[in-house]
This record gives sequence, C-alpha cells and structure tokens, in this order.
Amino acid sequence: MKRLLLILLAALLALTMAGAAAEEETVLLTDTAEDGFRLAPGAVGEEVRTVQTRLSVLGYYTGEVSGHYGENTAACVAQFREDFGFEAGQDVDSMVYAALQSTDYRPLHTGSSGADVKRLQTRLAWLGYYGGKVSGNYLAATAAAVKEFQTKTGLPATGDADPATQQQLFHPDAPGKVEKASATPAPAAEEEVLAVPDGEEDIENRVPFQKALAYESRGAQVKLLQERLTELGYYTGPVSGNYLGNTRNAVKAFQKQNALEATGKTNRETWDAIFNDPYVVLPGATPRPSPKPEEPTFHMVVDVTNQVVIAYARDENGEYTVPVKQMICSSGTRANPSDLGDWILSGYKRPWCFFPKWGDYAQYWTRINSGIAFHSVIYNTVSVKDLSVKSYKRLGSRASHGCVRLQVADAKWIYDYVDAGTVVTITQSLPADPELKASCVKPELNYKTMLPVATPRPTQEPVYVSGAKPPLPLRKLEKNSTGEDVYWLQMKLTDLGYYGGKASGTYLDGTAAAVKAFQADHGLRANGVATVETLEAVYAPELSPVPTPTPGPIPTPAP
Repeated sequence: MKRLLLILLAALLALTMAGAAAEEETVLLTDTAEDGFRLAPGAVGEEVRTVQTRLSVLGYYTGEVSGHYGENTAACVAQFREDFGFEAGQDVDSMVYAALQSTDYRPLHTGSSGADVKRLQTRLAWLGYYGGKVSGNYLAATAAAVKEFQTKTGLPATGDADPATQQQLFHPDAPGKVEKASATPAPAAEEEVLAVPDGEEDIENRVPFQKALAYESRGAQVKLLQERLTELGYYTGPVSGNYLGNTRNAVKAFQKQNALEATGKTNRETWDAIFNDPYVVLPGATPRPSPKPEEPTFHMVVDVTNQVVIAYARDENGEYTVPVKQMICSSGTRANPSDLGDWILSGYKRPWCFFPKWGDYAQYWTRINSGIAFHSVIYNTVSVKDLSVKSYKRLGSRASHGCVRLQVADAKWIYDYVDAGTVVTITQSLPADPELKASCVKPELNYKTMLPVATPRPTQEPVYVSGAKPPLPLRKLEKNSTGEDVYWLQMKLTDLGYYGGKASGTYLDGTAAAVKAFQADHGLRANGVATVETLEAVYAPELSPVPTPTPGPIPTPAP
C-alpha cells in the first residue's frame, strides 16, 4: 500500500511540474534524492519554514513556524516519513520535500486524532455515512464509515482514510450514502463551511445540521430527531425514522415553547435549538417569549468598486444615511464575483470556519446568502498565528471566491453587532472614491503576533457647520494637503453638489475633480488646485460682510 502511495505521489508531483506555468503558487522541485538537497535538525532558513508550514497544514506540527529545525520539527518529520513509506529518519531530502508539497492530507487510521479527524467525521456525517459524535478521535465507528465510503466509490475498503480516500471524500461531487433518483445540485457553500472550535464553544457535544426535515422525510436523521424529542419529553411515538404526523406535532410543540415559527418542519434553526441549545425550554415550563421585531441597527453596503464595507446607521428620519464604520475588504474576483444585490442576514454565524474546497480557514463567519459570507482574512490552520500573509496583503483588492474578507477585528465587529434581518447591499455601481480608499488603508502586519501593528487612535472628526465661516486664514490647498480646512472644503463642495466622496480631510483626486468642476462653472482657471481666489468664491456667502443696519429716526416724544 505504501509503495502504491509513493507511486501516486510521484505521479502527482509530475503533474504539478507540468502545470507550473499556469499556477502561480506551484513549487517546482527538479531535485532527486541524490542531488544533495537535505535539511536536518539544527538547520535554519526559509526552506525550514516551508517544511513547518506544510507539516502544520497536514496536522503534524503545532509549534511556531520559526524557520529553526528543532526537536519538535524533527519528530514531526519522522512521523511523516513513517506515514508515507519513507525510510526511518528525521531529515528532509528532496523526495520528502516533494511529498510534503504534493499531498493535501495526512493518512488517518484507527487511533488518529485531531482537527482533521473532526473534519473527516463531519464530512462523513454530511454524506450520510457517519452518525456518531464529532469527537476528533478515529475509532471503530469512523473506520466503519470510511470503509463504507470506500466501498461506495470503488476504493480499497481498508477503513483507513489515506490521502486518496480523503481526496475523493472532500471532492464536491463525492457520492452520498443514499442515491437519489433525480440529480441533485452540489451542496451549497453554506454546507461547505463547517464549525471549528474556538475555545469558547463546546463543539464536542454539538450535533451538526445536515439537511432540512419535513413530513414524509425518512432516515437516520429523522430517527436521531425522534430520539432527542423523546429525551426532551415532546415525543412519545415509535423511533421509526419516519417523519409523520406525531413527529410533526412534536416539532411544532417544541417550536411553540421555544419562540420559533411553529411550522412542524425541522430547519437549521429548529435543529440547533433541539440539539445544541443548553437553555432549551421543556414542555410544561413557561414558554420562551417571542422576540419583538425591531428595525435592524445597520444597513451594510459592500462597495465593490472601492473594496470597502460601510455600515450605515439611521438618521433622525429613520433612513440609513449615517456612515458609522468603514472597513477595507476583499470581495470576489472577476472570475468568482460576489453576488450583487440586496441580501437579508439570517443570523447564522460561526466563530471559525473551514472551506474544504480550498483547504483553508477563517474567523468570524457571518452568512450573507447560501453561497457567500463575511469573514476574516484566511488562515492556513486553526491557529491565530498561522494567518495567510498573502490574504492580508490583498485586502483592498478583489481576491476571494465570492465571500467578503475583512481584517479580523472588522469581521468580529460584524459578527458581534450586525444582527439577523440586516440588509446587505453588494454593489459595483458606486463611483471610484480615492479619499474613501485612502481612509481605509490596512495597518502594517506584525509578523511575530500576526496581528496589525497598533495604530494611533484617529483624531476626532472636525465639526462642520453649514453656512458658518470656514477656518481662517484661507490657504492654498492642493493634492495631498490635509487638515481641518480640507475637511471643510469637502463638506462645502458636498453642500454645493460638486463632491460626492468621503470627507476625509485629505485632498486627493476626488477633491481635485470637484474643485475643477466648481472652477469651470465660475470662470476660474480649472486646474483642480484650491487657490485662495477659488476658496473665496466657494465661501462667498459666508465671507460676505454682514451689512450694518441703518438706525431709523428717533420719534419726537408726545407733549
């Protein structure tokens, strides 16, 4: 088996080399085991960092990606060599290096444990092969589920999840346990985003939602639902796996007690309440009060043109016109664009998520629709120090597969404060706004902590009073000028209808274009530079002297 695995890896490496011209991130290795390339304990450098990163992705290494080949790295290399059929040792030669680069999964078998085992169990459960606990421990039930999947797909039915098995298991077209008569669409992206523990949520005891259940549904999920409703005291019928009248009535009774829409159908919200809510309300107890409908706090706009997400709060008229937060983002690429239009948030969120199709992770996932979500920049593993630097550096440009990526702090702000019912507008019809983009630059990254370098708290926005005198004395303003007087000019030009960008206090191309348009309309030299003469014309009403009233005649007193 190991010899076969090595042959497959060698073939995969050859294909990788053949397609190198089309793939920017492909690593080309032309070395052989006799070429002198070798990394051993004590080595330092970028190649060691690459080895540690790949070992982390494959679940072998959990330490710091330091570039220093220490004892921990050596032990992980030794385990990798054993798993992939190499001779025992702690060194990395060119063949081991190539194998590290060309495989996406480590072999899993009875006795294995870790996040990748949880991912395997969750995927098997989604496909209907596994009904046990998502524990991260590879025991008999997991091996049986893997064996059943292997039989279904024509793989050697060993019960061990070797890389070839996992490659097929995580493929979007992996077959489910029960074939349906008609073709079904591939799982939506929502189902491809799996909850991962963040240290605050007891993921061990969560029962993952797989599909909606309703009258006449059948199968293991219905049986599991009936067992749970029996535990809670809502169901007294046979645990048959058939979703009929008694089951529907039990679900409806549960929904009424727990402030859910009483449909009798088991959607994701109802499933999570039944299985994963520690404060579930039991029969006979005081029903949970239905939440009062409230207007959402914000309206979220994803500005694809400027790669900025803006949160608008309501003004005194109840309209969403007040920008309260502006966040740099990465929307979908032109090949995989974000879904344009208005979307209403369901409130479905997860602290961590995993994207099986792409093999990476993100924090603070907030679902926008069935295909896309707000979330942080990408992580290579479930570790806050294993951030994808490339993903961070591409903020401010189209870079995702459709989701809206943000800085971690901004993704957490949406996760914490933007509630269900909020309208999200994704648009590319807004004009380019250089001042807006310049105000949403990302901080430099601290490569030790993988967090943005702390930046000084921004100064308070100047106060502009329409119709009042501007800051004096007037001075010439031009591109890259900054200050309160630039802010006043931008606000005044907004009042006059010439400027529609962000009043940032920094004079960039958008301000220059507005000044130029004003100059052209008022017979001034239209060069986009706000000279004192131009400013006097802009503020003419405010700078005009107030006429002194002429006193009238004093009336003669009556005799």
